Amino acid sequence: MEEFRIRQRALGRFVAPFALYLALFFVVAVVLAGVLTRDGLWSLVLATAATGALVGVLVSRYRRMVRGTVVRFSDAGVEMADTYGFRLRLKWADIERVDAVESRMPSARRVTRPGGVRVRAGAMQSLGLVGWGEREAPPRVSGWMCAHLDRVPVDPATGLQRLSIPLGAVEPLWEHGRMGEWVRRHRPDLMPRS
Repeated sequence: MEEFRIRQRALGRFVAPFALYLALFFVVAVVLAGVLTRDGLWSLVLATAATGALVGVLVSRYRRMVRGTVVRFSDAGVEMADTYGFRLRLKWADIERVDAVESRMPSARRVTRPGGVRVRAGAMQSLGLVGWGEREAPPRVSGWMCAHLDRVPVDPATGLQRLSIPLGAVEPLWEHGRMGEWVRRHRPDLMPRS
């Protein structure tokens, strides 16, 4: 068995989709702080502090995700576990293809203000494995997640769910490294030799 974890250097990739929203937030915070304080310097200081607090929230969520997300390869198959308690398992024989897969954020809530802009983080795409497997969910799952999981296709013959494991979320160039070696060793039909 071999384990793989997200590398710390991927923080930029995690924060990048939020950069535009952070810049917009900073501009709005400068304007609001300027109206409230009537001082350009203080408005910049307050806006910087507020934007820094949002970046701090993103960094803390990223660190939690890094600590809790692990992909395990074994002779039986591939397993992915995350910090929220989800566990996905694909046996080698049940993997159908290597393809683009989506990783959803743990909340479907939008960030919004009445009459304002609505913002919701979309799914992040990366290259991974797609097939039929087993999913374990944590004991407490939100209603929107339960509804989403209930819509996942199930193979009537085996009872296995359609799953995708986003290996690219853990290691962007996985197909050229140790993960790719595991896939080529157990399922050479899925990937060409490199």
